[in-house]
Amino acid sequence: MEAPHQKIEDEIAALDGDVELIAVERFGSESLRIYIDHPDGVDLGMCEQVTHALRDLNADWALEVSSPGIDRPLTKPDHYKRFLGSRVRVRTAEPIGGRKSFTGELTAATDDAISVEDESGVHEVPLSAVHRSNLVPEFSEVNQ
Repeated sequence: MEAPHQKIEDEIAALDGDVELIAVERFGSESLRIYIDHPDGVDLGMCEQVTHALRDLNADWALEVSSPGIDRPLTKPDHYKRFLGSRVRVRTAEPIGGRKSFTGELTAATDDAISVEDESGVHEVPLSAVHRSNLVPEFSEVNQ
């Protein structure tokens, strides 16, 4: 059964126009993990509201609604543009220059492609080739 992505997006928009559907992941045969974001952040109450708004999907799916977390998925051109300068990991379905995984600084983003710079140089990746991508958390040392 195909995940009802557009239905989920419509239901979330009807609930609160500021809630953004980040990603819908199917895991297992009958489970969906739904990532949402909001300009003011996502808390448990918001996740519960979205789960309630999507209750009709519970007949076919087990739902898990979550904030994007520190390793936030990047799924839309605007996401890449918003996080320019951040460290990312991009995986492609097919090899580009002999590689399917690129981890480094996101240095450029258009509606069609992104550039990731790592120790070996700058790699341009068409968005159509991206299988999965996310922010890579950078933890700074805390002086005690």
